[in-house]
Amino acid sequence: MPSTKRLIVNADDFGQSAGINDGVVEAFERGVVRSASLMVRWPDAAEAARYARAHPDLSVGLHLDLGEWTYRINQWILLYEVVRKDDHAAVEEEISRQFSTFNELMGRNPTHIDSHQHVHRAESVHSILMKIAHEIGAPLRLYSDIRYCGAFYGQTSTGKPLSDNIMLEALMKLLTDLEPGITELGCHPAQRIDFDSMYSDERIMELQVLCNSRIPEFLAENHIELCSFATISKLGQQETSGRRLGHEVI
Repeated sequence: MPSTKRLIVNADDFGQSAGINDGVVEAFERGVVRSASLMVRWPDAAEAARYARAHPDLSVGLHLDLGEWTYRINQWILLYEVVRKDDHAAVEEEISRQFSTFNELMGRNPTHIDSHQHVHRAESVHSILMKIAHEIGAPLRLYSDIRYCGAFYGQTSTGKPLSDNIMLEALMKLLTDLEPGITELGCHPAQRIDFDSMYSDERIMELQVLCNSRIPEFLAENHIELCSFATISKLGQQETSGRRLGHEVI
């Protein structure tokens, strides 16, 4: 069992708007975000990718976007839909399109894969993404050795505020309770609200906490190593190479 605690702070929705882009950039430059998941369909995705290419220490994966639901007037309402998730052929074609767009924008494969509102937990999205993740050697959120923590989130499932969940004290409690191994902490920073989403003001609150100078100190005090998906991948390659070398020597 691994004894080292490694943390990946990953920002979702990179590329969805300029305000979200600026929040992710600030959380990377001034805070603890080291990875981000890119939504390639939006006009601001190109600027997000331009920044990421110029800053390779920011690990970037694909945030598959097939639509978004929002809770309004006591019911779930479809805000937009890219393709119907029960249409296997359409889903497969759209996933292929978004992967191709990612590669065009970034000039490489994603370092990790996840999806907007976790649509990859259901078929037929799940099996398609699992196959791609295996082919390119990238972890798929919730389906790899990397543990996922989504508790740093300021709403209930129906949009009721849970502001205490995204306070500094709450984040430090989450970090205190980290288990050995690798954990991805999901987050959604933004500098300003220029997007349509049920999760809005909370993003600005998240950004303030993610940039709090106490967090890096707390990580050091608790012997938690801050990583990215890219550095974890390199570490795994080095460990595999080391084991092979040891086997050859023996």
